[in-house]
Amino acid sequence: MGSTVEKQSSNLCHEDGDAEACSYAIQLATSSVLPMVLQTSIELGLFDIITKLGQPSVSEIASHLPTNNPDAPFMLDRMLYLLSTHSALSCSAIGSDGGSQLKNAIIGGGIPFNRVHRSHAFEYPGKDPRFNQVFNAAMFNHTKIIVSKILESYKGFENFTRVVDVGGGVGTTLSIITSKFPHIQAINFDLPHVIEHAVAFPGVEDVGGDMFESVPKGDAIFMKGILSEIPEKGAPEKAISQTDLLMMTQNPGGKERTRQEFLDLAIGDGFSGIKYEYCVSCYWVMEIFK
Repeated sequence: MGSTVEKQSSNLCHEDGDAEACSYAIQLATSSVLPMVLQTSIELGLFDIITKLGQPSVSEIASHLPTNNPDAPFMLDRMLYLLSTHSALSCSAIGSDGGSQLKNAIIGGGIPFNRVHRSHAFEYPGKDPRFNQVFNAAMFNHTKIIVSKILESYKGFENFTRVVDVGGGVGTTLSIITSKFPHIQAINFDLPHVIEHAVAFPGVEDVGGDMFESVPKGDAIFMKGILSEIPEKGAPEKAISQTDLLMMTQNPGGKERTRQEFLDLAIGDGFSGIKYEYCVSCYWVMEIFK
């Protein structure tokens, strides 16, 4: 297939004034993350360790904690990055569910969410109908705003006849896509407890399953809000850093990725490269191709 490729259609990155507002909305939606990280940093004595050592590496900081957890430096690095975006590491110090277990997860390993609920974040909505309903409603409203905005300019679905949305929720994304491109046969794929509440949309077939086992075949398979990128300095930085910590405390292996990490991930799975096709309100459409 030739050399690996990373492309960016910069002319399609619209800074239409929505990015700042979208970033602030994300900060509000993940606002529990910052106090969670601050509380855990105080409980672990991170500020005292940093003050004592000067400018230590995360490995040096971890070595001063009572832990044998190999992931501790990695977790600390992401916490300290968030604190740095709020200038919390450059000032003088005067003496959620997952957050209450973040310290224990750093010291003893594991995922904070799992420690609290004895279930991982993908299973839990199936056990809590109220939470499942609230979560699905939030995803519906968020999707309607973002996807509608993207499709105002992005034409990447025009030439596909069968499209699979992995983690498609109640089918909102595909309903918007098929309303604009009615020739598409759409497959909405998600966990069974999510598909139970899917809405019947014309041209959309709902399929329950587990993406870690297999996914339906299609001309294109896409995921929204599952693969996320660490931005350059600016408005989205705090929002994405908070989202990164939220993912770390709730999902196994959950993290935001740099562009190089995305490229490495794509190449490692047999793809040829990535094209950054379109950007709106802090969200990139990334095409990973064979």
